[in-house]
Amino acid sequence: MAYVISDECIACGTCIDECPVEAISEGDIYVIDPEICTDCGSCAEVCPVECISPE
Repeated sequence: MAYVISDECIACGTCIDECPVEAISEGDIYVIDPEICTDCGSCAEVCPVECISPE
């Protein structure tokens, strides 16, 4: 089960540095690749706007 980023994403970049498998890609709203995500939750723990949650 991968994590997903909601529309509240402010594209701050904090989650990208935390992802151990580089599953997050940049954009207006960041996106997590469900094929790569290992469901570790590191990104959700550091998100300042709490827009990352389990799918």
